[in-house]
Amino acid sequence: MELRTVLVVGTGLIGTSAALALRKRGVRVLLADRDQGAVRLARELGAGEEWRPGGPHPAQPGDPAAEKPGRGHVGPAGEEPGPQDGRATEQADLAIIAVPPAHVATELLELQRLQAARFYTDVASVKAEPIHRAAQLGCDLSAYVASHPLAGREKSGPGAARDDLFLGRPWALCPTAEADPEAKAAVLRLIELCGANAVEVSATDHDRAVAVVSHAPHVAASAVAARLADATDVALGLAGQGVRDVTRIAGSDPGLWLGILSGNASPVAEVLEAVAHDLADAASALRALAEGDGTATGEITQLLKRGVVGHDRIPGKHGGPASSYAVVQVVIGDRPGQLARLFQVCDEVGVNVEDVRLEHAPGLPLGIAELSVQPDAAATLSEALRERGWQVP
Repeated sequence: MELRTVLVVGTGLIGTSAALALRKRGVRVLLADRDQGAVRLARELGAGEEWRPGGPHPAQPGDPAAEKPGRGHVGPAGEEPGPQDGRATEQADLAIIAVPPAHVATELLELQRLQAARFYTDVASVKAEPIHRAAQLGCDLSAYVASHPLAGREKSGPGAARDDLFLGRPWALCPTAEADPEAKAAVLRLIELCGANAVEVSATDHDRAVAVVSHAPHVAASAVAARLADATDVALGLAGQGVRDVTRIAGSDPGLWLGILSGNASPVAEVLEAVAHDLADAASALRALAEGDGTATGEITQLLKRGVVGHDRIPGKHGGPASSYAVVQVVIGDRPGQLARLFQVCDEVGVNVEDVRLEHAPGLPLGIAELSVQPDAAATLSEALRERGWQVP
């Protein structure tokens, strides 16, 4: 299945990233979104050309067209829905519906009414409810294969898009029994062009899985971050890398996440109830410990040990088992070119950096760079850095 022309409906982070990845592979991409500013920015980034239901029609900067009341995400306003028979004048090979889960089914119905593409997929992070709703609306499920790339950023919008966002990442596809093999082949080709790894899974299993690895962790991170809203200046002044790591994803768009959580409410609630049970038990044990009951440490220790086991099960680099790396800490100045110099040393001595983290020193123009390397390379790198004048604690 070759994809020559792909229609992307929804030019946010995921939709624009997919468009950029496809353009990099030579695929023609048409862009549609009810937000004309988002389409314009995606187009300026090189993600494709603007699509209108009457056919592709690149808009000019400053296009004053405004959305007609009652229209959906499909195409900009001020444009009639194509020829008199209501079809688009050009049919794409595949349409990617990159809108919130609650809107996927209605967008699919409208696109199929326009015969906008031969085949259709969506990239929402919830699968069972959109598929169920699409069936209720009478959508042609033979031409539709739901999918979900497991990739993202804390930032949103086309300005945060990257053509390598999906590289090496899992991309779930959830074909129904009605799905045409060609429709599945089209989505598999999309995943391949974006550099992701296809994982076929049922919609129900997908939703339960992402509740554990994505949706519930986001709520948990938000709950921890919410404690900081009323924290004292003293507490915030003592904040280190640990709290930043735990709360990193809590900075995402609440409106976007409300839509995601609403579409996967029951599985997420089950996970959160289990987490809440563990936290309640830990709190009770800590209360008992504070009152002098030394036996309460056992329950806390068990939770911490289970956490280590769970952490170690997270797949490592390239999807294989998690690897253990040595961490080389380097004092680094907060000024241009320092990271480049640091990585130049790594290149000179032939040491591959598996991961890097930066921790800034509050109130000082410097910080610590933590370079994760293979254990047998740590001594070589540390020595080379010291020889070149770097401070290695």
